[in-house]
Amino acid sequence: MLKLAIIGRPNVGKSTLFNKLAGKQLAIVDDTPGVTRDWREADGTLFGQPLRLIDTAGLEESFDDSIQGRMRKQTEAALARADAILFVIDGRDGVTPADEHFAAFLRRQKKPVILAVNKCENPKATQAAMAESYALGFGDPAPISAAHSTGFDDLFHALEPYFPEEEAKTEQEESEDQEFENLDDLEGMEDYTFTQEEDDPEKPVKIAIVGRPNVGKSTLLNAILQEQRVMTGPEAGITRDAIAVDWIYEGRPFKLVDTAGLRKRSRIESGIEKMAAADSLRAIRLAQIVILVLDAANPLEKQDVQIAEHVINEGRALIIALNKWDTVKEKSELLDELEYKLATSLAQVKDIPFTAISAINGKNIGALFTKALETYAIWNKRIPTGGLNRWLAKMESQNPAPLTQGRHNRLKYITQIKTRPPTFALWVSKPQDLPQSYRRYIANGLRKDFGMDGIPLRLLVRTSKNPYA
Repeated sequence: MLKLAIIGRPNVGKSTLFNKLAGKQLAIVDDTPGVTRDWREADGTLFGQPLRLIDTAGLEESFDDSIQGRMRKQTEAALARADAILFVIDGRDGVTPADEHFAAFLRRQKKPVILAVNKCENPKATQAAMAESYALGFGDPAPISAAHSTGFDDLFHALEPYFPEEEAKTEQEESEDQEFENLDDLEGMEDYTFTQEEDDPEKPVKIAIVGRPNVGKSTLLNAILQEQRVMTGPEAGITRDAIAVDWIYEGRPFKLVDTAGLRKRSRIESGIEKMAAADSLRAIRLAQIVILVLDAANPLEKQDVQIAEHVINEGRALIIALNKWDTVKEKSELLDELEYKLATSLAQVKDIPFTAISAINGKNIGALFTKALETYAIWNKRIPTGGLNRWLAKMESQNPAPLTQGRHNRLKYITQIKTRPPTFALWVSKPQDLPQSYRRYIANGLRKDFGMDGIPLRLLVRTSKNPYA
């Protein structure tokens, strides 16, 4: 599969083209220059030919440690992975001095460069830009309009000599590869059916790294991968797109997603931050494990609790990473405070696992993933129906349900109807009269007796249909 890096100065339409070729709204698109900061990959197609697309930050003439300088380093890292380069310029602006400068830079990369003139939906208005583009030295340019999906046939013919001779992926393989990259596919998580989602060891475990801005999420991802995969820095809000990365740990494939920091809605002002926050929430919805990163200096603030509640409500397996542990002096007091806050603020899930780490020093990363795998195994747990009903009879004998209209509200039957998260259906004579306190009694008993602490658990109360009604 051809690895194609989409390169160009800011705001020429690289992310729009990336989304069009991927067939999905993966990258955040806005008129503001410099929205994309980290490079991201996705599979796409062009007239049936598979592509591995790499979206990059806009090339900047900056070589220091500023955000623009770090963006340039990220783009250079993406170029090193590419087989070919798609150099995009703006057909409305024509060839600018920045385009000429970056064209000289790309010629030194010793990789095939295909020139695309974007925003050519009006050919007459872009004739001058097309003529000027020949001076860049990349041969015939491909006039395209990413926003209107025109000119892709010319782009295909320009790329055709560089396509490897291989069969295109089947539709099933493509859907499996892009399942976590498409953050818009999972809706209606509350609709439970009598099905079990089996844990396939060949499929990647999907992990989202979330938290407030500037708590060390991107630093944690880099520490896990042991490379500078995403931008980091002291500035809050560096990450904007949800960046998905494939990784292997102890022979098991994972798909890690670094997300933008989540702030209170009242503090979100720009449209870009709104889109980044929505991207993060969709990443949580699609994840199987969510690592909530906390700042050890201010652990479990109100916003952290709200994020954790959202993860629990989505039914995801939650792990807490207490980051910047190397800066803490009173460690035992901080752990006691965190345990108390977890017990009081997130009482709906008992014993949420947490690990103290230092992402910048790479400490305790292995312990974090050991707990993540243990929690993931519990999240996939299935309990036989026979054992459940013997347990239910014991629970009812110890503490019968409250009477309803002077009669016993009999607990008839219980079964696990779903894993991920474990979901149980309980048949009762009159479910509307079963109080919440008794439902919590059953749910807490399931957690305690079947070892399901630390994960969301759902109990659905139902009744059999009356054939004589």
